[in-house]
Amino acid sequence: RLLAKTQMPTFSGIIAPRLATKRRRSANKGRNRRKKTRGIQNPSPKSVPDGAAVETNGEAEEEEEEEEEREEGGGFKLKSSASSHSHDIQPLGNLLLRDPSSNIRNQGLGALRALTDELVLEVLSLLSGGDLGRLAAVSKSLYVFSTHDPLWRNLVLEELKGDFFFTGSWRSTYLSVSTKPISSSSSATSCSAVNGVGSGIRIRDFYSDYLFQSWLCASLEMKPEWLQTDNIKRRRGISVEEFISCFEEPNKPVLLEGCLEDWLALGKWERDSLTRMCNGVKFAVGPVEMKLEDYFQYSATVREERPLYLFDPKFAEKVPELGLDYEVPVYFREDLFSVLGDERPDYRWIIIGPAGSGSSFHVDPNSTSAWNAVIKGSKKWVMFPPEVVPPGVHPSSDGAEVACPVSIIEWFMNFYDECKKWRKRPVECVCRAGEVVFVPNGWWHLVINLEDSIAITQNYVSRRNLLNVLDFLRRPNANELVSGTDDRVNLYEKFRCAIESSFPETIDQLTMKAEERVAKQKLTFWESVVDTNTGGFKFSF
Repeated sequence: RLLAKTQMPTFSGIIAPRLATKRRRSANKGRNRRKKTRGIQNPSPKSVPDGAAVETNGEAEEEEEEEEEREEGGGFKLKSSASSHSHDIQPLGNLLLRDPSSNIRNQGLGALRALTDELVLEVLSLLSGGDLGRLAAVSKSLYVFSTHDPLWRNLVLEELKGDFFFTGSWRSTYLSVSTKPISSSSSATSCSAVNGVGSGIRIRDFYSDYLFQSWLCASLEMKPEWLQTDNIKRRRGISVEEFISCFEEPNKPVLLEGCLEDWLALGKWERDSLTRMCNGVKFAVGPVEMKLEDYFQYSATVREERPLYLFDPKFAEKVPELGLDYEVPVYFREDLFSVLGDERPDYRWIIIGPAGSGSSFHVDPNSTSAWNAVIKGSKKWVMFPPEVVPPGVHPSSDGAEVACPVSIIEWFMNFYDECKKWRKRPVECVCRAGEVVFVPNGWWHLVINLEDSIAITQNYVSRRNLLNVLDFLRRPNANELVSGTDDRVNLYEKFRCAIESSFPETIDQLTMKAEERVAKQKLTFWESVVDTNTGGFKFSF
């Protein structure tokens, strides 16, 4: 189990066994050194008040050992709230230290043993809750797969929608409200084992990178070195003209400070006040809608790899007071999509989530730019310019799909260090309450909440970005790329006509300026070899 805590899976699912072994050795050496320097000596009678409890060396060392086990693994540290393995699942690298036949995975899978763990779970995802319960009684191996919590998360969201009270795990949540029989067995012992109530089932010698990695990503703290880099430009009190010339026109991100000081939301939007204000209104949470009080209860107790994220584009229509508690910062008030009125695509969202929730790498919709203001909590940002695809991210040729690691923590574990070797390093920052991040159009970005967080974000179109948006909307596969509206195919014509009606000649003027910029960047052969400062030739061999 010590190895299971220290070995770090890679994204491909292959764990380097020597790395794990080396980490265990170095961790043991470090532990011995720390014990020598931090060992607690028996206190003298003078230093202990009458009636005070005295901590013995044995108790201190045991407590210290438990704490240090959490810190092992090459700088990785488990969350204090991390749940222990429901079973003794270990990464495959640990099996190299033992007889391969000791892995009980294949013994209980029958013909399914030929499938990868991911495919086994894919097959099981087609089953109902009752079938999963019955399957769990077949063998220890199938018990492990059938009780994999993400399977039950899908069942809860599909069958219960947002009307559930989270009880610590998705399986227990489903069983607490399900009226369907989970097992047809008349044996009380069998029923309790399948339902997981008082079963006492303990699984050992089960090795799986896929299942272990899911638990690991849900349990790891963000490493301090992942949070150290803060190379974004920070500005306070700049003019709109400076923002446009230094950041919006050159399409560069910036963190703006001090521009939310008049927002009522900064002082009002606490958990209890928001619950009272929203009074039973349901908000979009992943594929379902939930009452705010139910979501807060879930987010306070959930411990999973990819927590559900409250991300609602209609929050101001549902609760008008929310829309009155903030105003668009002065830098982003030119929003040309507003000419479409109610037909404009979704453009603003309230975002609420626990630590570990967030958005994996993506580019904002419809080639828009965006701003993201943190009201409570803090967020880690990693951004790459449009011409640099982040490591571990694989967009399709038409841009309609993006393949990336399953979770945000998984990307940090396996790809963050790779960025240090790149010539074009990502722009990074931690955005805290009262601060705003400007995300230029086309930039790849990843965001993860470092604590319980509340934010507002809006996407917008200004004159600096209008031509990009029009080009995006007229792409041949616009029906696949355009988002936030039901009329994807006709959005280009509607938007262009509305702009020409509201701002005549604007598109022509912007097109002319863009062509002039391109012409200046293209030099003739003679211009490229003549030094304009001296009138002579330039030689570069």
